[in-house]
Amino acid sequence: MKIVACNSNRPLAEAVAAALNLPLTNASIRRFADMEVFVEIHENVRGEDVFVIQSTSYPANDNLMELLITLDALKRGSARRVTAVIPYFGYARQDRKSGPRTPISAKLVANLITAAGANRVLTMDLHAAQIQGFFDIPVDNLFAAPLFARDIQQRYAGRELMVVSPDVGGVVRARAIAARLNVDLAIIDKRRPRAGVSEVMNVIGEVEGRDCILVDDIVDSGGTLCNAAEALLRNGARSVSVYVTHGVFSGGAVARIGAAPIEMMTVTDSIAATEAVRVSKNVRQLTIAPLMAEAMRRISEESSVSSLFC
Repeated sequence: MKIVACNSNRPLAEAVAAALNLPLTNASIRRFADMEVFVEIHENVRGEDVFVIQSTSYPANDNLMELLITLDALKRGSARRVTAVIPYFGYARQDRKSGPRTPISAKLVANLITAAGANRVLTMDLHAAQIQGFFDIPVDNLFAAPLFARDIQQRYAGRELMVVSPDVGGVVRARAIAARLNVDLAIIDKRRPRAGVSEVMNVIGEVEGRDCILVDDIVDSGGTLCNAAEALLRNGARSVSVYVTHGVFSGGAVARIGAAPIEMMTVTDSIAATEAVRVSKNVRQLTIAPLMAEAMRRISEESSVSSLFC
């Protein structure tokens, strides 16, 4: 078993390797003068079970090309099996035709990863579960829900909690955490007049006097979660905290969240923290390295991955 780290999230790759008590494979991933990506694996990988760790986060296209070229290098190096470990799968929000003459980019990216030489994919909290069907190779989609539930139990013990989904599409995700915590569930009824803009219409559920935990898979601009937090407080919630799997944090998202009435936002390290995230007073990271490492070990040993979430 070998682990290759690309450049998008080196700290996570190092933490995963440490959890597995394995060194990272010696490899060079660099740019030519015109910014073409060049990859060279400096160790023999013939017949090896290789895992390539790379989130396709900002800059998404550069990181995607790094992943594809690394997969190709390993395939041409005669690796027995190559698993693309993609903690954050970019382009996942383009999972359907949103209008006439628009692409389904998530399917295109799935095809590219397969064509580049991946034998299977390991990812976490896909934006839409059906993206697994876009691949013609096995996909293991891990869930942050057990990790979040344990953290919530430790940080908010003794408080009257309610889990809240910021939209109808996230109800399944929020319900899974509510069931683990044995608490009630509320839903934000919102509409999105255009991409990147959301308006809260109603709060479905009795949140008065509750400490609300908003749960989502991606925080991008932060507008949806900030609006949801304000709506919950207007409806009598005692406090609002947020748990999100992927902290994309585009534009001034961290500053927007810092100014919002959010007690604490917890994100995983599926995307490497920026300096703004590191110094923020109400954003913290929760590592997924042990979970990723255990899933990789089970894949290598051909044992059950789904039992991680039982």
